[in-house]
Amino acid sequence: MNSKNDRYDSQNLANTEIHLKDLILKLKKWLKFFQSKTILIFILGVTGAIIGYGYAAMIKPVYTAVCTFVLDDGSDSGIAQSSLAAVVGLDGGESGGLFKGDNITQLYTSRTMIRQTLLSNITYDGKRELLLDYYINFTGLKKKLNNDPQLKGISFTPGSGQVFNRAQDSIINLIADNIIKNNLIVSKPDRKLSMFNVEVKSEDEFFSKTFNDIIVKNVNDFYIKTKTAKSLFNISVLQHQTDSVRAVVNRALISSTTIMDATPNLNPTRQALRAPVQRLQFNNEGNRALLSQLTVNLELAKVNLRKETPLIEVVDIPIFPLQKLVVSKIKSALIGFISLSFLCCFFIFIQKLLLDTFKEK
Repeated sequence: MNSKNDRYDSQNLANTEIHLKDLILKLKKWLKFFQSKTILIFILGVTGAIIGYGYAAMIKPVYTAVCTFVLDDGSDSGIAQSSLAAVVGLDGGESGGLFKGDNITQLYTSRTMIRQTLLSNITYDGKRELLLDYYINFTGLKKKLNNDPQLKGISFTPGSGQVFNRAQDSIINLIADNIIKNNLIVSKPDRKLSMFNVEVKSEDEFFSKTFNDIIVKNVNDFYIKTKTAKSLFNISVLQHQTDSVRAVVNRALISSTTIMDATPNLNPTRQALRAPVQRLQFNNEGNRALLSQLTVNLELAKVNLRKETPLIEVVDIPIFPLQKLVVSKIKSALIGFISLSFLCCFFIFIQKLLLDTFKEK
């Protein structure tokens, strides 16, 4: 029994050695085959290196302007003030409820804000122009527009109450979409902190910084204005009511004083003569109570406005020189060499494999 097992094990070991020898022979065969193609692989590798180097040489550097700011929209404060305002009949809730802190990132990528920024006036080399015109010039878009007979000579110079035509609007919208997709990045690095980063990347250093500065100002101003719009309206209404009641009280005081001056020695037996004075005094007391309540409401509304006004504190602003991203020519050449060499080896392997298969058949 043992002799049979020993014979079986010896046979398996012999078969394994044969398979291992076959595998080694095949590997040597493939290695020899690839060695015969070394010149071809090297030539294609050098070609890939030249292509990679040329690509890196043609790619322009990218300049990145980064602005970091902290936003405090007051959403977690003022509970006692809101409760007190509710007691006296004021709306102590948050104004601009649609504009919570995180939603400011959506404003930055809105077409309206991009359009407003592009149509801002700038000064470059002593020349005053629109940021939109500067973008069209440095991107080479102006040449493409001039090649189109319908768009040749198109201008975006603003005028008083200017309304753009269909062609102008379409160009602005295309540029805005391209900026949103390729140039503008708005992020919140830490979800627990109310800190935001606004990055503008482009091949022009001046455009990156200028666009970043203007859009941060436009969006933040719009955000504050929208957040406080409801409170400002409440204050305007309360101020008007307070001024109106105060004017009525002042007129009533003057009228009461005038009547009393007209009858300095009023006969106590003539009670009818006292009626106008008493009526004025009664109405005046009611108006003064109303004025007092309106004054309290007005002050609470002002407190609520201060509570709801967001605090936006800029931490870092982009300054020249901006961060410059340049594609490494050596790295690109190395990647091109490796990539094309690998592709060459792969196609040679497939070709050899197919030829061997056909020969066996």
